[in-house]
Amino acid sequence: MGLSRYLGRRLLWFFGTLVVALLLNFFLPRLIPGNPVDSIISNLSRGGGVGGDQLKEIYENYNREFGLDKPLWEQFLIYLNQLVHGNFGTSFAQYPASVNTLVAQALPWSIVLQVPAILIGWIVGNVLGAMAAFRGGWFDRGAFVTSLFATSIPYYCLAILLLFIVGAKLGILPIGGAYSFGLSPEFSAAFFGDAITYFWLPFWSLVVVFIGGQAVGMRSMAIYELGADYVNYGRGLGLSDNRITRYVFRNAMLPQITGLALSISGLVGGALVTELVFSYPGVGTLLFNAISQVDYPVISAVTLIITLAVLLANFAVDIVNGLIDPRIRAAQSGER
Repeated sequence: MGLSRYLGRRLLWFFGTLVVALLLNFFLPRLIPGNPVDSIISNLSRGGGVGGDQLKEIYENYNREFGLDKPLWEQFLIYLNQLVHGNFGTSFAQYPASVNTLVAQALPWSIVLQVPAILIGWIVGNVLGAMAAFRGGWFDRGAFVTSLFATSIPYYCLAILLLFIVGAKLGILPIGGAYSFGLSPEFSAAFFGDAITYFWLPFWSLVVVFIGGQAVGMRSMAIYELGADYVNYGRGLGLSDNRITRYVFRNAMLPQITGLALSISGLVGGALVTELVFSYPGVGTLLFNAISQVDYPVISAVTLIITLAVLLANFAVDIVNGLIDPRIRAAQSGER
């Protein structure tokens, strides 16, 4: 009963946040100064050969095509109807390209970059933090200072440093893009071998900062648990160090699991900037280009995907917490 009540509240929070996100996702891009049709007409007029009457007719046709001649509330209803059918619409700047196609081309690159960084960074960071707390001494001091320094560096700063030192100065790895010029994405060993060389710099610029943050958090929690009364009581009963360590690690992991969702949201934001630094063809680069071109459908699609990813990560962590932490179930049942 307690777990069901807890999950029900989390589900209501999820849908309430999603409704607010949909409203902001639609209206905020339309507050950006400028009109996408004005940009298109401006480019046509600079090219020459198109008269004023023709430009006016083209302008009106584009407004009708994109639905910009309708009031905002009607545009919003059309937007919701398209989302229900899994359609993000047509790109303004790359007309008549489908937004679904553009996102489908960019999203795999972001997933390939971010998912390994999240998993490896979280596991390595927590293991490193726990080892630092348990071992103490020089290992603890060295790991703590290094992790604190790593987590203090913004993602984009580390990306620029790696780009300059490893890519430009040493020439060890490529400095931009996702694969060599002239190649096309395909499932082959040759393409994978080429793409992996472009992957390492943006990957390390994300995972190093993420490991530092997780290690600092885990070390603090493990040290706190090591000083708890149950640890001293267990030692008084003669429990082995290995058994006490398991208890300490399990309890110290609970806040780390809760913080994982927040860490994911931070890493997603950092990855978008990192993609720009390395000209990586993910959703970050797609979003930046869409903002500069006032491409409403692409902006809305990318920001909605990012919002959903963060919301789902938070909801998944809430479910895991409810399953593994008996204190949550007890609180919902009124036992504490």
